[in-house]
Amino acid sequence: MSIPKKYRILSVDDSKDNLMLVQTLLESEEYNIDSVTNGETALEKVAESPPDLIILDVMMPGINGYEVTRRIRNNAEINYIPILLITAFPESSLVEGLDIGADDFIRKPFNIEELLARVRSLLRLKHSIDEQEKMLRQREDFVSRLTHDLRTPMVAADRMLNLFLQEVFCPISPEMKQAINMMIRSNHNLLEMVNTLLEVYRFEAGKKTLNYEQCNLTAIATEVVGELTPLALEKNLIVRLDISTENHGGIVNADRLELRRVFNNLIGNAIKFTDTGSIEIRIFETSSPTNHPSEVIIQVQDTGYGIAEEDQGTIFERFRQSRNERAGSGLGLHLSQRIVEAHGGKIELSSELGKGSIFTVKLPKIT
Repeated sequence: MSIPKKYRILSVDDSKDNLMLVQTLLESEEYNIDSVTNGETALEKVAESPPDLIILDVMMPGINGYEVTRRIRNNAEINYIPILLITAFPESSLVEGLDIGADDFIRKPFNIEELLARVRSLLRLKHSIDEQEKMLRQREDFVSRLTHDLRTPMVAADRMLNLFLQEVFCPISPEMKQAINMMIRSNHNLLEMVNTLLEVYRFEAGKKTLNYEQCNLTAIATEVVGELTPLALEKNLIVRLDISTENHGGIVNADRLELRRVFNNLIGNAIKFTDTGSIEIRIFETSSPTNHPSEVIIQVQDTGYGIAEEDQGTIFERFRQSRNERAGSGLGLHLSQRIVEAHGGKIELSSELGKGSIFTVKLPKIT
């Protein structure tokens, strides 16, 4: 893999002679070099204009090379930058340097060819990671645009099918109505998948905006249960909404539409993967040690197939499906987790094959 010669390298050393040596060597290879004499200035440079590689002296007054490395690696706003630690002190720890996030380590006096080889190696790594991130951004942008564009014809098709069903254009036979109803259901399923995928990519691209308001979880759950109960009745399932009398509705500060999506995913899945028995939705509160309510708990329990232990660790990952033949795209649970975590909560699973599953959502309560 060829390396562009105009990569920017930040050299950090409290010795001006060492800085001059490194700068001369690297400029002879046509790299652009910035040189600074202390860790504080190095961190400012990185924040202002991140370089492609950092060559960092370990032993410096003030902030040493280990601490500079630690701060860079702990800053989530800084994209990956390879760090090559360099030192003249034999007691400097290679293990410590690598453990805190450095990528390579070289001791003074160094062999010139070895230094240049390590620089080329780390820049190849940087180039490879940058290309992978670029491809990932392009893929996510493509999927986001595709799903957004797919919605328009699908919504139009849904409206047209409903007009046919209403016999707006001409009378149709009962057999044709049955066929159109099947087409409408299939279109709704596909539209739901497209909407879910679009929401996932909005979250992951940081383009999702939540509209916070006081939300009554009991009211939201009641609405969703009412909408999904006909699906449960088709399978002779019982759906129960168990509300603690002490929680006064379970009030949280949240985006109502997004929480409604979570209820719909969890209850819909429970109905989908249960053939006999019941689905129970519980809403209650927990209290802090000072006896003040601190969390609102939502539990959706079913008597369905359950989820194998080996699948439970990845059940919330996108596009990860359970082994059940009825499993869908694997996006619904992933999106539910993203929504819950965006509200400062968490979602957990407890399940046993043949005995059903319990999904538990914990949300901060308004105090």
